[in-house]
Amino acid sequence: MNKEQRSSRYGNFRITSMNTATVATAPAHSIHSATRPFALRANDQMNKWIILALAASATFMTTLDGSIVNIGLPNIANTFHTGISGATEWIIIGYLVVIAAVLLTFGRLADMLGRKPIFLAGLLIFVLGSMLCGLAPSLELLILARLFQGIGGALIFSVNIAMITSTFPDRERGLALGLNAVVVSLGVAAGPTIGGIITQYLTWRWIFFVNVPICMLVLLASFYYYREQRPQRGEHGRFDPAGALVLAAGLAALTLGLSFGQEWGWLSAGTLVSLGISIAMLGLSVYVESLVDSPILNLGLITNRVFAFANISFILCMMALFAPGFLLPFYFEELRGFSTIQTGLLLTPLPLMLAVAAPLSGMLADRKGSRWISPLGLTIACFGLFLLSQINAQSTTWDIIWRLAVIGLGQGLFQSPNTRTLMSAASHDQQGEASGLLSTGRVIGQSLSVALTGTVFAALGGAAAGTFLSSPQAHQLSAASIDGLQNTFVVSFHAALLVCALFAALGIFTALARGNEVRVKKG
Repeated sequence: MNKEQRSSRYGNFRITSMNTATVATAPAHSIHSATRPFALRANDQMNKWIILALAASATFMTTLDGSIVNIGLPNIANTFHTGISGATEWIIIGYLVVIAAVLLTFGRLADMLGRKPIFLAGLLIFVLGSMLCGLAPSLELLILARLFQGIGGALIFSVNIAMITSTFPDRERGLALGLNAVVVSLGVAAGPTIGGIITQYLTWRWIFFVNVPICMLVLLASFYYYREQRPQRGEHGRFDPAGALVLAAGLAALTLGLSFGQEWGWLSAGTLVSLGISIAMLGLSVYVESLVDSPILNLGLITNRVFAFANISFILCMMALFAPGFLLPFYFEELRGFSTIQTGLLLTPLPLMLAVAAPLSGMLADRKGSRWISPLGLTIACFGLFLLSQINAQSTTWDIIWRLAVIGLGQGLFQSPNTRTLMSAASHDQQGEASGLLSTGRVIGQSLSVALTGTVFAALGGAAAGTFLSSPQAHQLSAASIDGLQNTFVVSFHAALLVCALFAALGIFTALARGNEVRVKKG
């Protein structure tokens, strides 16, 4: 990584990927397959495992795509002779803005049309978008192709979890969610390594081309194996275009403002306009949605105590647990001088421990309920974040690994049971909306995580200190100056992680405040 790349990474804090582990927080509901409108036929028991494999594979690929693109961004900038900041950032930011804008709409469409057509359309658009990205002759066309690819990603994210929850009976749903978390966590662990290999031995275009054959296989298998009972015409009301438009504008503006706030300045005209538009549009959406019979955003759902507090807990979890994966590469590469491959390997304990804990917590929730498992998980994660905030420039590799493992354990214990509770609070005909709200909360939580912790880290001097430590001029500094820069970096790093621990602590209380799990019956 050259000096320009390091400086750009430090100077501009923004969300640059979707935390793949969070995608694994699959929603669940309690309606048995015999009464669900999208359920598989009862005489095809093996199909549920095929559906799990299809949903998990699609999530794996869309999530892996995010982390690989982050690794390849410097090579893309070199190809088109641009800097990493500026227009090049729209390759990542634009993808996220599109996903945030349309997730709720696609979730509602899934409730109206069925999940299979939405899932197949998402895979097809994602494949076409990947091909267009890989073939793009200019940066402008690459950005447009990436926006198109984001539509495919949003279609997949809006239904892949609901596919699992509508397929598995209540007694197996936690296990299915946990197994889905295992697959996605492996994607988190493998992403940086795969991206490094592709960019080192092939061109960045293969970052996108690699999606094509795998997603085509998933598309063909889904077309053949995924069967569902389509909803009756008119059963779920009419589509709400006004609500879709207002919500899309509000969520897109919010994601844009949070993503570019650090670079533009939080009091700059661009940031204030973006956040102002988001507040106005989201406020207007409440009024618009209250006037229609079949809204995109069901106000009764978001005022449901169990659903609301479970969703708030999930957002706080994302705010707490996404930032460490964002900040640790700076610690490893800038403060400790580790290589990119070493950094990728050292980041794996968290997702691997999550992969171990998630199916266990899911099975436990199936048997005992999730009333106390979710807050216990966030308590462990909060403690792990506090422990991680104690590492310094002399910490051993083992000191870092076991602390990350504690965080992964807590996150794995929290996510599946919490999402199971969240989706159990939604009726069977609201699963698409609930899934969309969950995925939207993930994007917003991740954006807030990077925006707030990145601001703390930069404001306390950590970003500038890291830039000096990683520059060639650092060799000319005295030992006292280097110690001072390292101390500034560590203090800033500690403060940012303590902010994450605070978010997790708040999540403990919201998880407790949601009350007992409520199972909504048909009708």
